[in-house]
Amino acid sequence: MTRTTPGTRGERHPRPGSGAAPEVTTPAPEGPGAEGPNTEGPNAEGSGAGRPAGAETGTRWLSDEERAAWLANSAIMISLPAALDARMQRESQLTFFEYMVLSVLSEESDRTLQMSGLAARTSASLSRLSHVVGRLEKRGLLSRARIPGSGRRTNATLTEAGHEVVVAAAPGHVAAVREYLMDGLEPHDLAALRRIGTAVEAAINRGSPDAGSTTPTPPETSAS
Repeated sequence: MTRTTPGTRGERHPRPGSGAAPEVTTPAPEGPGAEGPNTEGPNAEGSGAGRPAGAETGTRWLSDEERAAWLANSAIMISLPAALDARMQRESQLTFFEYMVLSVLSEESDRTLQMSGLAARTSASLSRLSHVVGRLEKRGLLSRARIPGSGRRTNATLTEAGHEVVVAAAPGHVAAVREYLMDGLEPHDLAALRRIGTAVEAAINRGSPDAGSTTPTPPETSAS
C-alpha cells in the first residue's frame, strides 16, 4: 500500500555589567521573540531562554547562536501545526492529528493497530488519542474493539469510510507539507532535518517513563 503520510532580527543590547551604552534609537523588533528576554518579573527568562539580568550564573543559558536557532525552531513548532490544522479542516474537514491517526492505520495491512502502538506512531498521549479516536468513531471513520485476554487492551481499525476519507485528504496534505516545509529546503537540509527530529524525539523519550502516554497535549480544534 502506498504511504499516505507524508531569524529573528533585532538590535544587540549590552549585557548587564558591561558598562553604560550610548543612547541610540532602536527600531521595533521583528519576529517572535525578537525583543529579547524580558528582564523583569517571574518569567524574565523569556521564550528565548537567554540569560536575564541578575539570573543565576550556574544555569546553562543559551548562547546567541543557540537562542537564534531555538527561536527559529519555536516558530516551526507553533506555526506549522496551526497552519496544517487550518488548511486541512478547510479542505478535508479533518484536523492534522485526525489525519495522522487515519493515515497511520491505513498503512497497516489489516488497517488495525493497538491503541498503545497508535499512540506511539502518532507521538500522542493515550488520553489525547482516546479522545480523538472517540470523535472519529462517532463519524464512522474507525472502530474500536477490546482485545481478548488479560489487561485493558484495545484495537483501533480504519473503516472503509475512513479509508476513503484519508485517501481523498492525502493529496492536499502532501501539498501543504511541500508548500510550508519541504519546498523551502535544500536537498542537504533533509538529512539535517531528519537527524534533528530523531535527536529531539530520543531526548523526549529518555525523559518519559512511557513516551506513548506522556507526550504533552497541545490544544486542538475539532473539525467535526
